[in-house]
Amino acid sequence: MASSLTIRPVLTKRDRKAFVDLPFRLYADDPHWIPPLKGEAIGLITPEKNGWFSHATAQLFLGEQGGRVVGRISAHIDTLALTMPAEQGFGPGCGQWGLMEAESEDIFAVLIATAEEWLREQGMKRVLGPISMSVWEEPGLLIDGFDHAPTVMMGHAKPEYRGWIEAAGYAPVKQLFTYELDITKPFPPIVNRIIQSGEKNPRIVVRRVDKSKFEQEAAIILSILNDAWSGNWGFVPLTPPEIADVGVKLKPIVFNDLIRIAELDGRPVAFMITLPDLNEAIKPLNGSLFPFGWARLLWWLRAPQVRTVRVPLMGVIKELQASRMASQLAFMLIEYIRRAAVENYGAVRGEIGWILDDNQGMRSIAETIQCDINKTYQIYEKTL
Repeated sequence: MASSLTIRPVLTKRDRKAFVDLPFRLYADDPHWIPPLKGEAIGLITPEKNGWFSHATAQLFLGEQGGRVVGRISAHIDTLALTMPAEQGFGPGCGQWGLMEAESEDIFAVLIATAEEWLREQGMKRVLGPISMSVWEEPGLLIDGFDHAPTVMMGHAKPEYRGWIEAAGYAPVKQLFTYELDITKPFPPIVNRIIQSGEKNPRIVVRRVDKSKFEQEAAIILSILNDAWSGNWGFVPLTPPEIADVGVKLKPIVFNDLIRIAELDGRPVAFMITLPDLNEAIKPLNGSLFPFGWARLLWWLRAPQVRTVRVPLMGVIKELQASRMASQLAFMLIEYIRRAAVENYGAVRGEIGWILDDNQGMRSIAETIQCDINKTYQIYEKTL
């Protein structure tokens, strides 16, 4: 019973290990859950290993019952998010919770109440969740699309969590979609004509990134990203410490032909990042690189062959977003990377997203190239 439940803060390395270990038991029978590499999962919640903590603070909680860990949750405050306009989702007095897992609704209710109380003590008046832990990591609760595994850097959840969250007084505030498509098929004729027109335009150059100049290329992409996304709901600018950490994590799966930058009159104005689905490689490792996981993963990284590639980020600078040029650049980026993904990595499936439900520009592009929504994630809000 919940009456015998103990909630305590995560304080030690052992506590963090227990926090990371819990989902391995709760999802043991779920064929679509992807066990994260435990080292990466511990790094996410360790301030010294996650650049997000340079502008954020968090408290993790464990629920224990009968000598077992039966639930977990994080409560956190992003100081950059507090400076954003409230109409864009965050804003003054807005905290978050995430990384929630629980054996039962009773346990969940106590965990979320504990997270809410911690946020109130920090002066928060409103809460959004689940956000685990930065909006750039795994925002939202999966509410549709449980029948297949998530791609790299996307979340999974139990179907019952939705009812538990709503029963705790939370209302939906935003949906995020991922779109999938068969990338072995050419795009519709109208899209190809738009691409061909762009190829004839001497002002446009779409180039591969140069991984040997990783920091310089990352700076270009970051500049475009922070401009292109600045008006989006939930936007919080990425900071240099976060970029440095992301670079370390993603550099092994960065390939020159899967990341492109579009230049107009020699100026970088758009980009698209595509990643081979690392989840296909790590799923059999069950969270551990030992004793043979290192060798398997390193072998895979040498020349990955995957079924799926994912587009986690793309953007066009704000001054072009209302123009025809924006969609033309997007179609060119998608087509060039589609070809590379099929020819060089054996991919047959692409996934684009997440895309905000009110991002009509990106949703229109996805629908024009005949994508279908395959997963829906939902973010909730509550007044504290």
